[in-house]
Amino acid sequence: MPMSPDFESRLYPRLNEIAGHFGTPFHIYDETGIRETGERLKSLFSRLPGFREYFAVKALPNPAILAVMADMGFGFDCSSVPELVLGRRAGAAGEMLMFTANNTTRQDFIAAMADGGSIINLDDITFVEKLPVMPELICFRYNPGDRRTGNAIIGNPVEAKYGVSHDQLIPAYEMAIKRGARRFGLHTMLASNERDYTYMVQTAAMLLEQVEAISGRLGIRFEFINIGGGLGVPYHPEDAPLDIKALAKEVTELFFAFADRNGYMPKLYMESGRYMTGPYGVLVTRAINRKEIYRTYVGVDACMSSLMRPAIYGAYHHITIPGKLSDMPAEVVDVVGSLCENNDKFAIQRKLPRISENDLLVIHDTGAHGHAMGFNYNGKLRPKELMLKTDGSVELIRREERIEDYFATLTFTPDILLPAQSAAGPDSEN
Repeated sequence: MPMSPDFESRLYPRLNEIAGHFGTPFHIYDETGIRETGERLKSLFSRLPGFREYFAVKALPNPAILAVMADMGFGFDCSSVPELVLGRRAGAAGEMLMFTANNTTRQDFIAAMADGGSIINLDDITFVEKLPVMPELICFRYNPGDRRTGNAIIGNPVEAKYGVSHDQLIPAYEMAIKRGARRFGLHTMLASNERDYTYMVQTAAMLLEQVEAISGRLGIRFEFINIGGGLGVPYHPEDAPLDIKALAKEVTELFFAFADRNGYMPKLYMESGRYMTGPYGVLVTRAINRKEIYRTYVGVDACMSSLMRPAIYGAYHHITIPGKLSDMPAEVVDVVGSLCENNDKFAIQRKLPRISENDLLVIHDTGAHGHAMGFNYNGKLRPKELMLKTDGSVELIRREERIEDYFATLTFTPDILLPAQSAAGPDSEN
């Protein structure tokens, strides 16, 4: 179900006080829920030596959140230089950072290999020769193509821009070995928000199968496999949660069977983002207008610059109005922001308790790909972020954007490239 009852019980009694102190809109994250999920993940996979979660920084790139992840012993999955910088500022270095290349520049590789380095995860066979230096440890992102179908969000792997194809896999490792690689990992990412745990079990089995095939051909051992992220969360109240306990049990059995056949066991890595933080964040916004035309529109003081998943994916985010129960008089409304786009809607024809101006609305499950996907179209400014800490305090962990931030990049040193002129000059007789 959306927003856990425990998070609700911690937040709702203080929500008016928090909104009055900080002002709306804001995203607020539940440190207790995040930590409980992380510790449960570690416990369930504890039979696998070296298991590690690499938190997907793209899901919630806030230093306060990364500090919580680092405190639990997690690494960071990064796909850009700023994400690497965030991870390093949180204290991670070397093999606590996983840098996954995708259409990556040489300058990005140089940054990924500097300042203590990171695990380099290549998704293109041509990158082997483009690396400035071949690291001792190398990983490739595997795209199995027609051999496996991705889920709805990722789509068909044949149509995905990510990864090394099945036929390229062994040649990629051969090329890396020739350049000096001596340690190896294998990665894939085939699902997003997948709640069928068997899909992830099949992904682990597929990677272990490929490890055996590559090892048999090249005589190498693999230090780890990374099954990627994609662990799903229930956005709709009727959705069943991912059975993480069954996932851990069956994946652990696969690893022990692999060890029986091969005499060693690679480590298991994963890079969950949404699963770690998604249900432990909400967007709190205030109703500021009602409009009655062909439909009833409830206007709030947030817009899709604060949460764009409903607009770009048609995603459902549950909405509650604290203090108003679902069995109270209801109406069917669109909940909208003020962006000059008609898809700027948090809910379309949603049955909700009747909303009055100044009511607080809580939009659930914004702890991943919420604030992180914000933008400034129409001059809209992204909201503040807060953390409800384990000691009960509420801390500002990112201030809201201000007009001066929007104009900051218009302050620069003038730089003009003049039109080319003939070498003889305009007064030449030639």
